[in-house]
Amino acid sequence: MRVLVQKALRASVSVAGTLLGSIEAGLVLLVGFTPSDTEDDVAFLARKVANLRIFPDEDGKMNRNILQAGGAILSISQFTLYADTADGNRPSFTAASRGEAAEPLFNRFNELFAEMYGLRVATGRFGAHMEVRFTNDGPVTILLESRKKQSIDGNSI
Repeated sequence: MRVLVQKALRASVSVAGTLLGSIEAGLVLLVGFTPSDTEDDVAFLARKVANLRIFPDEDGKMNRNILQAGGAILSISQFTLYADTADGNRPSFTAASRGEAAEPLFNRFNELFAEMYGLRVATGRFGAHMEVRFTNDGPVTILLESRKKQSIDGNSI
């Protein structure tokens, strides 16, 4: 599982001209899955995202997480995070999970933010062609992967 995290001042997602979700300050998450991903991967990365300290404290240092900053999340399914261009210029997506396996994991990932952390989560429509607009703040962009699991304190889990 991969999550591309981008700190945003504001963000929105539309499908066919219809606004489906929007947030003010918070995080835009682009989320991709492989066939081997499990609910453990989902829980690990939800915890990692919720505790990621990329918001400024009173001294302007990146020292607060989204909970402390009072932000929201715009979460977008993104199978193209597993694009492979090693054998040419046309990406292959064979490493990406099929929709019927990825969608329940994506839904659970977003549910965890609300259930465990009380965060507001907006989403697009799984599998749809979406228009995502946002203003990156910083810019701050971080790639998280469940294959590189470490606990919040740096110890392997």
